[in-house]
Amino acid sequence: MEMLKRFEAVALLLIVLGALNWGVVGVTDGETNVLFEIFGDGTLLNVIYVLVGVAGLIYVPRLLEAMHLGGGHSAHPRGT
Repeated sequence: MEMLKRFEAVALLLIVLGALNWGVVGVTDGETNVLFEIFGDGTLLNVIYVLVGVAGLIYVPRLLEAMHLGGGHSAHPRGT
C-alpha cells in the first residue's frame, strides 16, 4: 500500500487530465478529443487511456477511505 501512495500525485494528475479530456469530448459532442489531437491514433493513445484508467483504480482505496467504507474503520460515530 505504501508503494501506491508514492504514485498518488501522478495518478491524481492523470485523473484530472482524463476528466478534462472527457469534459471536452462531452462539450463538443464527441468531435474533439484532446488526447487524440496530441498523441494521434495508435498504440500510444491506448497506453495513455490505460494509464488514466489505472490511475483511477489507484485512487479507489483513497475514495473508500474518505467515504468510510473500507479499511476496517467502523461506520458508527462511537466506533462500536
